[in-house]
Amino acid sequence: MHVVATAGHVDHGKSTLVRALTGTDPDRWAEEQRRGMTIDLGFAWTDLVTPAGTTTVAFVDVPGHERFVPNMLAGVGPVPAVLLVVAADEGWMPQTEEHVAALDALGVRHAVVAVTRSDRADPGDVARDVAERLRSTSMGAVPCVPVSAPRGAGLGELRARLIEMTAALPTPDPDAPVRLWVDRSFSIRGAGTVVTGTLTAGTLDERDEVELNGRAVSIRGLESLGAAVGSVAAVGRVAINLRGIDVADVRRGDALLRPGAWRPTSTVDVRLTTTKVPAQATLHIGSAAVAVRVRVLGADSARLTLRTPLPLRAGDVGLLRDPGRHRVVSRATVLDPSPPALLGRGAGTARGRELDALDAASLLARHGILSVGDLRRLGAAPPVAPLTGEWVVHPPHAERLRRRVRATVEGHVRANPLEPGPTVESVRRDLGLPDRALVAALLTAPLELRGGRVVDTSRSTLPPVVGAAVAALEAELAGTPYVAPEAARLAALGLGVREIAAAERAGVLVRISEGVVLLAGADRAAAAVLRDIRAPFTVSEARTALGTTRRVAVPLLELLDRRGLTRRGADDRRVVVADLPAPSRDH
Repeated sequence: MHVVATAGHVDHGKSTLVRALTGTDPDRWAEEQRRGMTIDLGFAWTDLVTPAGTTTVAFVDVPGHERFVPNMLAGVGPVPAVLLVVAADEGWMPQTEEHVAALDALGVRHAVVAVTRSDRADPGDVARDVAERLRSTSMGAVPCVPVSAPRGAGLGELRARLIEMTAALPTPDPDAPVRLWVDRSFSIRGAGTVVTGTLTAGTLDERDEVELNGRAVSIRGLESLGAAVGSVAAVGRVAINLRGIDVADVRRGDALLRPGAWRPTSTVDVRLTTTKVPAQATLHIGSAAVAVRVRVLGADSARLTLRTPLPLRAGDVGLLRDPGRHRVVSRATVLDPSPPALLGRGAGTARGRELDALDAASLLARHGILSVGDLRRLGAAPPVAPLTGEWVVHPPHAERLRRRVRATVEGHVRANPLEPGPTVESVRRDLGLPDRALVAALLTAPLELRGGRVVDTSRSTLPPVVGAAVAALEAELAGTPYVAPEAARLAALGLGVREIAAAERAGVLVRISEGVVLLAGADRAAAAVLRDIRAPFTVSEARTALGTTRRVAVPLLELLDRRGLTRRGADDRRVVVADLPAPSRDH
């Protein structure tokens, strides 16, 4: 799926165009229908046919009137592409100027212009004027398509241009930590709170737990383009049914986050496109609009103090708007989301010099971990190769993290002697890493990843207390290896559920069914015994040959079947395979 914002000052013509493309009216409110004016964000989607197949495009229709510019900015903030609508009978307008200034400040590079109402006036002059004005913006050379939505004229070419634009969009990272800016929240009877937004990176799953305003919240269900789905990968429009949170506790500008991957901040150092900014401004980033205090530090840098903390990272791009003059004044690119305090005379000026000379190496040294995307948005190439995937780690910081991983594993084993090691997720959380893949990349011998846990292979995987209990069981089974003790006897030997699980992981016991435990290798030894009796044999014959009970014989034979040591016939008789396979790896 691709997500495209529809912007421009011609509200009625813009909504008519979206309706002609999608068959859905994006104006949801009765007042919008009555006034012919887009007031809030609207949503619609359609399928575009391409040579490679069908591409789904979702439109976020944003208001055009100057009174609703904050709503417009909430819609275009997370969206990577735009369909800009200009009327042939009106041309470039002040509202168009502000929309384009916002898109340019956000660094939007992918755009198509639709010159609507081409049945009312010659679109040629307007198309040339708009194309020339956009040439010096981040959008550069933009195709302009004359259309008449009521007549359907030009819609075919417009679809073709949209296909070309979406094909050029960058591929999102499906494994990136989720940060979904909420653009709408509402309640549905019987379902509870629902939020919507544009997922620009990462993947959401209906089984996920997310963080919202510092609270852990579970997902009750997901929808994308009106259909229930199990997961949604970027880029896409998504509606999320949340469990355990009231709709009054969620508002536009909040963000759903991968737990532990983001740290909200109320102070950021940014690079500006101009330092002619007011001391009080509004920062628009994602769907959020937050009042900020601006302190200019250097030739193109400033410190923003946010009234409301936001989850920001180096490389994030927003814009500053002067609420008094109602216009965008500067792009704001986050350089440091966790800057040092400014203490003493001259600290601000010194910090400004530091930021003005900031390069990728010093930025990486400051933060320790950044993504390649973060660095590229800052106009810098990674100073070292990524440690894994998109993540670049400052080498000294990587060494510190490796020491912390070892300490985390040691501490976990001391506190939990029956477990082989901590889970990957718990290590990621303890170290504050943005991605689980970094845990595996940081492991060095003797640490290894086994079964989703970080294990120290130099240690005995069998705790001493469990080893003593297993030794007692071995003595008890010495003459009757297939007479599995009852649960009470296992407990008396010191083999409870957790101890048995630890012994299984260490490969010294095999649990053939609930409460039935034998020594490792009992499966192959049993197969060797059964190979010497007449085949095919019954369960009763196998039980007699093994000197055990039906409680043990039935699940043991089923285990032999699963491991390919025996083959069961239609008459419930079995034969041992001619060539026993190599010993199984799981015991």
